[in-house]
This record gives sequence, C-alpha cells and structure tokens, in this order.
Amino acid sequence: MEVNIIGGGLAGCEAAYQLAKRDIKVNIYELRNQEKTSFAHKTDKLAELVCSNSLRNDDLGSAIGTLHQEMRILDSLIIKTADKNRIPAGSALAVDRDNFAADIENYLQNNKNIQIIRKEVTELPMESQDKKFIIATGPLTSDKLSKSILKNTAEDQLAFFDAIAPIIYKDSIDFDKCWMQSRYDKGNGKDYINCPLTKEQYYEFIEDLNNAEKTEFKEWEKNTPYFEGCLPIEVMAIRGVETLRYGPLKPVGLTNPHSSDKPYAVIQLRQDNKSGTLYNMVGFQTKLKYKEQERIFRKIPALEKCEFARLGGIHRNSFINSPKLLDNKLSLKTNKNIKFAGQISGVEGYKKSSAMGLLCGIFLFSELNNKEISIPQNTTALGSLLNYITFDHYLDDNKFTFQPMNVNFGLFKDFQNRINKKERKAAYSKRALEDINLWKNQFL
Repeated sequence: MEVNIIGGGLAGCEAAYQLAKRDIKVNIYELRNQEKTSFAHKTDKLAELVCSNSLRNDDLGSAIGTLHQEMRILDSLIIKTADKNRIPAGSALAVDRDNFAADIENYLQNNKNIQIIRKEVTELPMESQDKKFIIATGPLTSDKLSKSILKNTAEDQLAFFDAIAPIIYKDSIDFDKCWMQSRYDKGNGKDYINCPLTKEQYYEFIEDLNNAEKTEFKEWEKNTPYFEGCLPIEVMAIRGVETLRYGPLKPVGLTNPHSSDKPYAVIQLRQDNKSGTLYNMVGFQTKLKYKEQERIFRKIPALEKCEFARLGGIHRNSFINSPKLLDNKLSLKTNKNIKFAGQISGVEGYKKSSAMGLLCGIFLFSELNNKEISIPQNTTALGSLLNYITFDHYLDDNKFTFQPMNVNFGLFKDFQNRINKKERKAAYSKRALEDINLWKNQFL
C-alpha cells in the first residue's frame, strides 16, 4: 500500500524518509513549485527553513538537546542533515538553510521509493478506505485545505500568528561598534555578532517600537492569537519596558572589547549561511511595516548602514486541537487512515515538527506490517511531546485552550526519588536516552 504525505516541510520529509528506508512507497504532495509559493517561503525547495536557521540548543543538559540526541539514535533525516550543514552558533544547532534544504530534496528525489508531486491537495481525504495519508502541511496550510480540515473535524479554530526575523548582510555591519562573542563563550566563543545599547539607547528603542506603524490585520484575522513562543518584538515591548532585557536582548555573559562600560542591553545576530555572509537578528520576529523596520533597526549601533537580505514579517499559522482529535499514534480518531504530523499537530518549532514526522513514519510502518509497537514513554523527549499533544486534558468547558508547546523537562515524567537540583537535568537526559534505545528495539 502506498502512503500519501501532504506537505513537503520538515515533518513530511522526515516521515517520508522513515517509511521509504523501510521499503514503503511514498508520494509527497507539495503545493509549492517554480510558479507558486507561500507568503513566508522564498524557494520551492522541500524542507525550507522559513523563520530561523537555528534548531536551538544542542546541549544534552537541555530538553531540546535531549530530543536532538533521541532523533540521532532513531536515524532522523532532518537531524543528520542539520549536523552535516552545521554552522557556528555557540551551543545552538544552526544550519546553512539553503544547503540544508538542497541536501534533503536531493536525497528524497533520488530515493526509489519516493515520488514528489508538485500539486495542491485541497480536501481532507475522509472517504479514502484503501490509502494511508499523513497531513504534514505545517503552519502554512492552504486556505482550502484548512477549511476542509475545519469542516471534517467540527472544530471552530485552526490558527495563530507567527513571525519571522530580518536577515542582514555581514559586510554592511560596522565592526568598530560591535564584537563577536557567544554568551559565556560557548561554541567557539565567537559565534554571534553583539550590538550593545546604552540605557538611553535602549529606552529610545522601546519607544520607537511602541510608536511604530504595524501591519494591520484583516477583519477575519483580528481574533487570531499569537503563539507565545514566537512573539513579535514589538508585542514583547508593550508587555513592559524591561521585558526585552530579560529576553532576547539580555546583556549577560558578554564583554564589550570596545568599552569598559557594561551594556544595558545587547542585540545579537546569528550566522545564517555557511559562507557567513548573512546574519539574522535573534529574537527580532516582527510585524512592523518594512519602512519602520529599516528606520528603527538602523538606529542600532553597528547597523546604521546595514543592508537587509530579508525584512521581518508575520504570517498566519495553523494547528489542530490535537488532544481532542488525535489518538496516541497521531491518527485522526474519526478516520484511522489519516495521521497528522508537524506543527499542524500542535508542536512548536523545527525539531519538534520533525520529531512528530519521525513518529508518524514509524507508527505507520508498524501498522502496515501488522506489528504492534508501544508509544515511547514520557520519560523521553519524544514521548513527552506525544503525550502533551494527544492527552485530552486541555479542554476547559469544551473551549479551545490547547496551544503549541516547546519541549521542556516540565513535560517529562518526574523521578520518584528526590534528585539534587544541579543533577536533575543530566538525570532527565540520561534516563531519556536509555529509554529511547529500549523503545527502538521494538522495530529494529
């Protein structure tokens, strides 16, 4: 039986890889082609990274780093391609986004078990009885398919807002006013460009953000919420004048070689491509109008004459009420032939989306071979995420209260015995990797 994957993003590509390497025939349907794309995408490449080029912290002492390692153990296409295309970013796993997408597309195009079909799917295939589907259309699910999902799931919400950050040409940055250093000298110690702000400059920056012209939403968009994990910088500024100093602009772990004065805030830029010619503004997702971005961001020391390869923007993302709609193997409760993977299933970010694609592929392979496997325990990062998006305890008087979540140790099953606080994170990671290896033995 063939498997049809709708969506060629990270989750869809990961699911396709997991199935194809086990000799299952796969069709990947992707609406983008040379003539058609989305608001946020810049190319027609599969697995294009839209927002940031960072897959976040790769340290084992973090929950996301633990997830990375679990995916390495399970032979994730996304994580091994990220490792291959890694660029300096301190303790974060950042990639050259163009080479990353090109490598994944090249691999899938040349796999004998995979066919890539450049065609939009507009209807949820509820009537299909002899085919298997994985819906991995991600946060940018087309309007037509979104409406079909809404119609067939009896849900009344399917969206939140997300934003992307600007990218700057490195050779347009004034290095007499900034310096290269990672916080606490992680990585090679010089993985970020740091632009310092004095107290006066910081408060002027906040005032500019508060008074700038923003993108106006259409009437039907006005009640769409933001995702808390990727707020526009101007929305954070409204929440309190010091909010940004305790977020993306925190000045800790850095020493300015140009001045003995401690910066009041620091704006960081992270390498965006392998050649090091492009840098993105960390945490600067924004809905400011383009002219306002240029005006305000060019007030930042070292960026007065910067040139933008891409300005920031905002787009409408989609996700389903998965705790209500999906079973614990990511199948639609009303139609077991349809699974959901990626951000549309209610996880946040690149790696978590890929992780759900990985699980979808493994679960579907076992079903096609009539082999029963358990779900990973919630002592693991994969199991904890799966538990979060499929356990039905997020409904408040039948209202839609579920929101996407970053992986964190708070989702993991706690220890029965008390563990020293300093040792707890390492203990979570150690237990997770032991348990994911045990889980892997079911389908070797």
